[in-house]
Amino acid sequence: MIGSVLVFLVVLSVLILVHEVGHFFAARRAGVWVEEFGLGLPPRIWGKKVGETIYSVNLLPFGGFVRLHGETIEEGVTKPKRAFINKSKKARIGIILAGVIMNFVLAILAFAVVYSFSGIPKQTEDVKVLEITSDSPAQTAKIVVGDIIRKVGKEEVTSIEQFVGMIEENKGKRVGLEIERVRGDDKTVEKIFLTPRESPPENEGPLGVVISSTEIYYPPLWQRPFVGIYYGFKEALFWGATIVAGLFKIFKDLFAGQAPKDLAGPVGIFAITSQAAQFGTLAVINFVGILSVNLAILNAVPFPALDGGRLLFIGIESILGKKVLPKIETAVHTIGMIILIFLLLAITAHDIRRLIAAGGISGFIDSILR
Repeated sequence: MIGSVLVFLVVLSVLILVHEVGHFFAARRAGVWVEEFGLGLPPRIWGKKVGETIYSVNLLPFGGFVRLHGETIEEGVTKPKRAFINKSKKARIGIILAGVIMNFVLAILAFAVVYSFSGIPKQTEDVKVLEITSDSPAQTAKIVVGDIIRKVGKEEVTSIEQFVGMIEENKGKRVGLEIERVRGDDKTVEKIFLTPRESPPENEGPLGVVISSTEIYYPPLWQRPFVGIYYGFKEALFWGATIVAGLFKIFKDLFAGQAPKDLAGPVGIFAITSQAAQFGTLAVINFVGILSVNLAILNAVPFPALDGGRLLFIGIESILGKKVLPKIETAVHTIGMIILIFLLLAITAHDIRRLIAAGGISGFIDSILR
């Protein structure tokens, strides 16, 4: 349990720190005075001023923060030329977007590491047997793991979808399969006969096999970082599109008066992180990639207190031709933060209820995936 908590805290801290590092360097580049860069959240335990910035370690071990001079209000601004609020719209947009971009970069790197070590999945026309359930037609017919299914009857098999369709058409009928079997350096082609079940047990197909047309390709070592980044970028885009679609569904459910069922808060993230940790380091790194894309997109949502909300105010400024009164913007962001806190508490309470009802972490994760 302690190990799971530590992994969760490290994952959460990395995600938030990377986001804040983006703001930090973009602000420095734009000439904004970074008053403080903090590890963890206040109250402060230790701090040291280096140059013009205080670098601090704080009590609450959750991520970190960046405090910019003149971030939202002009009151207390002692260096007007170094204040965030007095910078050009282009500079402010760059500083705000830097956190989102850094989270996306982290996701690409995380997925790149996973692909570099676990290989690149490659689609083929081969339908290969990965698993066989006991007392199934496949086991009775002496199909073994690793067999490649070449034909059903006289028709060649070129895809999983085609194979599944042919088996569905022949449920309850005796059918012949031509399989290719590899033993060491020897390949043999064998003909077997079986009868696909019309009413297989739950979570089993008519044959009782798990099949795949994916092979794992391992590029030469010198190519892996480049290939990994390429596939990591594609994976980040995939998860980005998936998360955006999920957000639209959540908003659609909310407008329809329905409570979203697949939301997860800190408790849910802790549960999934704990489960991922059981599958090893690469599983945790992969989950970091997914969470990092998620954090990037959520922060880009145009809601007060989020990065997207700050971009929205810059957009309003462009339309009106003048800044929104700082006090009004601060009040709106404060209200937005209060709403987000209440939403987070509600999701957390919902997660706890689901965790208890599911009887533990495994059941809880199953309830999310259903």
